[in-house]
Amino acid sequence: MSTVVDTQTDIVPRLEAASERVQKAHKAAASVIFGQDQVIERVLITLLSGGHALLIGVPGLAKTLLVDTLGKVLGLDAKRIQFTPDLMPSDIIGSEVLEDEPGRARSFRFIKGPIFTQLLMADEINRASPKTQSALLQAMQEHHVTVAGQRHDTPTPFHVLATQNPLEQEGTYPLPEAQLDRFLLQVDVNYPDLIAERKMLYATTGTDSIKLEAILSAPELMATSASCARSPCPTR
Repeated sequence: MSTVVDTQTDIVPRLEAASERVQKAHKAAASVIFGQDQVIERVLITLLSGGHALLIGVPGLAKTLLVDTLGKVLGLDAKRIQFTPDLMPSDIIGSEVLEDEPGRARSFRFIKGPIFTQLLMADEINRASPKTQSALLQAMQEHHVTVAGQRHDTPTPFHVLATQNPLEQEGTYPLPEAQLDRFLLQVDVNYPDLIAERKMLYATTGTDSIKLEAILSAPELMATSASCARSPCPTR
């Protein structure tokens, strides 16, 4: 009985510490991304849940900056892929190259693509062909890819934040249900209010720049996620 009570007592400080770290991360991101508190909150919920998010919004609403900011605040390695109609699956996953060195037998070496990162931004994901979109399916579900019969694990943690323009549909390929099923949340990114736009004006036209510091690291993010799984952690 005493052991159970001690364990339950120990959980409370861990949850409070996890909640404090998440709120600090939200505050740091909000110091750069103005007027999008709800978007930041929902993306943090997605990352703490170990999932992926689909950001829906017109260009110019700081979706790319959001991913870059969260990568710095959460201490994650972040990369960006601009999806275009001519993008190939190997441009995402990587490819094998034949190495021919003197005195050695020929062999293939796998060169990893940009998908091997902790936080991947798939910018305008619906502009790539279905064949290229499908390159993300295995990685988003199973956290590894298979090339030439060999398994290659993605880093831990692994999250995909994809963006999509809801207005311009010319030359796009709608995401199939199998692809949409990989996303935990659809996050609508709307225009900020006038106060937030004024803050953006001052922040982007002045000489001072905000220096972001990592609030969490990848192991701390996973530990915080595990703590929040036991009890909800406020995100702001």
